[in-house]
Amino acid sequence: MLDATLTAQLKQYLELLREPIVLAASLDDSQKSSETRELLDEIAACSDKISVTEEPDGRTPSFAIRRAGTDIAVRFAGLPLGHEFTSLVLALLQVGGHPVKVDDATAAAVKALPPREFTTYMSLTCQNCPTVVQALNAMAVLNPGIKHTVVEGGVFQAEIAARNILAVPTVYSEGEPFASGRMDIPDFLAQLDTGAEARLADDLDAREPYEVLVVGGGPAGATAAIYSARKGIRTAVAADKFGGQVLDTMSIENFVTVAHTEGPRFAAQLEEHVAQHEAVDILKGVRATGLQPAGADGLFTVEFEGGGTLKGRSVIVSTGARWRTMGVPGEEEYRNKGVTFCPHCDGPLFKGKRIAVIGGGNSGIEAAIDLAGVVGHVSVLEFTDRLAADDVLLSKLASLPNVEVIRNAATTEVLGDGAQVTGLAYTDRTSGEAKQLDVNGVFVQIGLLPNTDWLGDALKLNDRKEVVVDSRGATSMRGVYAAGDCTDVPFKQILIAMGAGATASLSSFDHLIRASVLRAA
Repeated sequence: MLDATLTAQLKQYLELLREPIVLAASLDDSQKSSETRELLDEIAACSDKISVTEEPDGRTPSFAIRRAGTDIAVRFAGLPLGHEFTSLVLALLQVGGHPVKVDDATAAAVKALPPREFTTYMSLTCQNCPTVVQALNAMAVLNPGIKHTVVEGGVFQAEIAARNILAVPTVYSEGEPFASGRMDIPDFLAQLDTGAEARLADDLDAREPYEVLVVGGGPAGATAAIYSARKGIRTAVAADKFGGQVLDTMSIENFVTVAHTEGPRFAAQLEEHVAQHEAVDILKGVRATGLQPAGADGLFTVEFEGGGTLKGRSVIVSTGARWRTMGVPGEEEYRNKGVTFCPHCDGPLFKGKRIAVIGGGNSGIEAAIDLAGVVGHVSVLEFTDRLAADDVLLSKLASLPNVEVIRNAATTEVLGDGAQVTGLAYTDRTSGEAKQLDVNGVFVQIGLLPNTDWLGDALKLNDRKEVVVDSRGATSMRGVYAAGDCTDVPFKQILIAMGAGATASLSSFDHLIRASVLRAA
């Protein structure tokens, strides 16, 4: 199962084990069980602190990773390879006594939670799933009353179908739907711990003002924070999720000097780089709701969901963008019930089925190409009379036998039976005729919307709701700068966002120097 390179790396990691662990497997005579047994034996061969045994479980094949002589355990149903191999390695280490990397307050909050059972449904091609899997595994290690099972949908298709799971990651708790989409430990605490929001607000309010307050933790915000920290300036990065839109990017192949990487890995490296600077406080799980101009004390105030505030002598807005929705009836009703935005995450759940991709740009055509290898049939709906994707993508699309392109199609409604998507209604813009497609899934790929709603009329926005900036990243409010996909820069690229973050940081530093001179005068 594991090649020589991976085995050598695993042996090195497993040297960090502090406590013996048992891999307790539930197996039968199937091929998947044979592969599971092979994987477990190879893992056990890498450390004398690991043993393998068999015990029955309701899901086969599956295996628990258990700290010997304790109730600390997590369970994987299926083979956690692909994107989930990192989750497997982390689970081995954490169950084996290697410390979970969370701050003391978060650890205490997790340990105080009452007993609860979680099941996460994931696919091996999903880049969002590992965040959820690793968060709940870590919580199960910190609090033995929390039980977590990870189910690989490709192996347990009957269970996926019975629960009508059409998007991953999907989390069940105590047998009932609990959450879907990317979540980290603070997100789970926000739902499970009724006092978490109030404690977070108090923590924000108690913090001393920052010289530079960066709102948003994507490439632009991370770069701005690093540049500010290198100037020795007290800085904070406040973000809902560190990494921003990069977290939803499967493959990055145009970042100069890096031939290929994946979005979640790139986001983790961004956060790691920022965390190396002691001058920066990283505040995750916080969502800005308002920006107040500087008062007589020269401090701007940023308001956050839940009532907390942070103050800064300058502010850099880098809140990025989100998926644009169609805004038609049925879209929200059937979100995660057939309406989805990530072909890599959710494509395997539609194996052999008919699906529609909305959008004929690069992202839409790339999605159609990827999905064509998994699903039964793909219909690409484009609003205009031409596809805007690159020629190389269009050429590949034309070679696929199970793809059709419908131009001049205005989607009017997502149809369903109350439980899941059953079709799509659209209007032929040439003839005016109303038409329908029988599809089981709708993948929306029509671009991005800037995350600027929280600003209200505090800053000047253009007609696309992007923050208007000048060549220095300055906004309409003196002392407030902006960078990245939330601004009116013409091209939305990681490199451009990072350059803009550096520009905004340097401009902010220049502003602080001048403001300091004025205050002294």
